Amino acid sequence: MTDARGAGPRSHGMWSREAAVTATAFVLCLLGGVIQVDDTLSAPPVAAYFVAVVSCAVLPMRHRASLAALAATTAVGFLIQPLGLLLSPLIVAPALITAYSYTLAARTEQRAAGAVSLSAAVLLVASIPLSGDLSWQDASRIAVVSASPLVAGVLGHSVRNRRAYLAAVEERARRAEESRDSEARRRVAEERVRIARELHDLVAHQITLANAQATVAAHLFDTRPEQTRKSIGELVETTGHALDELRATVGLLRQSGDKAAPAEPAPGLSRLPSLVESFHRAGLEVSVHQDGTARPLPPGVDLTAYRIVQEALTNVTKHSGTRSARVRLVWNRDHVTVTVADDGGGTRAAPGASADRPPPGFGLIGMRERATAVGGHLLAGRRAEGGFLVSARLPLPPAKDTGETP
Repeated sequence: MTDARGAGPRSHGMWSREAAVTATAFVLCLLGGVIQVDDTLSAPPVAAYFVAVVSCAVLPMRHRASLAALAATTAVGFLIQPLGLLLSPLIVAPALITAYSYTLAARTEQRAAGAVSLSAAVLLVASIPLSGDLSWQDASRIAVVSASPLVAGVLGHSVRNRRAYLAAVEERARRAEESRDSEARRRVAEERVRIARELHDLVAHQITLANAQATVAAHLFDTRPEQTRKSIGELVETTGHALDELRATVGLLRQSGDKAAPAEPAPGLSRLPSLVESFHRAGLEVSVHQDGTARPLPPGVDLTAYRIVQEALTNVTKHSGTRSARVRLVWNRDHVTVTVADDGGGTRAAPGASADRPPPGFGLIGMRERATAVGGHLLAGRRAEGGFLVSARLPLPPAKDTGETP
C-alpha cells in the first residue's frame, strides 16, 4: 500500500508530461498543415489531421521502444507530399521528438548517431518536390527539414552527457562519503587498540609492582615491622601512580564536551631511571647498559622503547624465577636496539595459580604491535643458556635531523 501511494504522484506527473508533449506535437502538426504548397495559409485539411493523429499516436511508446517510434514517425514523412501537404519542420515535429528521445535512450553514441542520420536522410528524400523545378525556397526548406533531426539528436546528446556528468558527480560524492566513513571507522578502531595497549601496559606494570610489594610486606610483617612499613608505603605510592596513569589514559575516552583532564608528556627513555627504581623497590635488580652515542628519539619511538622495556621487566617480575634483569641500549646510525634479558630458570607461579601453567596475557603481542607501528620489529624467546630475551630494533632518523652535536 505504501508503494502504491508513493508511486501515484510520480505516475500522475509522468502521464501529465506525456499528455502535454503529445498535445504540443499534435498542435505543431496541424500548424504545419496550415501552410500550403503554394505558400498560402488555409485551415488544416483532413490529411493534416490524419498525419497528426498517426504521428502522435506512437509518441507515448518512445521511452519503451524509442527506435520503433523514430522509424514510425520518420516513415510518416513519405506520406506528407503525396497527401498534398508541405513537408516542413512543424509537420514532422513528432519525428524530431522521437529523434531526441532515441538519442537519450540509445545504448551507444554510435547507434544514436546512425539512427538520427538515417532519419535525416529519409526526410531529405521525402522533402524533394515530386514535380516542378527546385527553387531556392524549396532548397532552403529541404535543408531545414533534413537538418532538424540532426539538431534534435545533438540536443539529446548534450542532455545525455549532462545527465551522465551529474550521475558521475553524485557517484563520486557517494564514494567519497563512504571513504570518509571507512576512514573514520578505521581511525576509531586504531585509537581503541592504542588505548587498550596503553591500559594493558600501565595496569600490568603497576599491578605487578603492587603485588610484589604486598608479597614482601606479608612475608616481613612479623619479623621486620620497619621493613614492612616501608614496603606498605611504597605500595601506596605505586597504587597512586597507577591511578594517576589510569585516570590520564581513560581521559582520552572523554567526549568533546567533557572537561579535559590535565595532560602530561608521554613517557620515554628519559624516565628509564624512575622505572628501574620502581622495579628495584619491588625486589628486582635491574642493570642498564648503553653502547654508542644516545640521541633524541621521535616521540612515537621514544614511547615505544619505554613501553617495551616496561612490559619486558614486568614479565620478568611476574613469570621469571630470577631477581635480576639486564637492559641494554645499542645506538646505531639509523636504529636503536633495545634488549631486556634475564637468567630465570622457569615460570614462577602466582599465589593460587598452577605452577606448570603460566598466566595468559597479551604482553608479547602488544610489544610486537608497538614495534611494528613505528617501523621496527621485535624478537622474543627463551635463551639457550637459560632465561628469556626480548630484543626490539627501532628506526632512528638521520643524525643530522636530530640536532646532535659531537
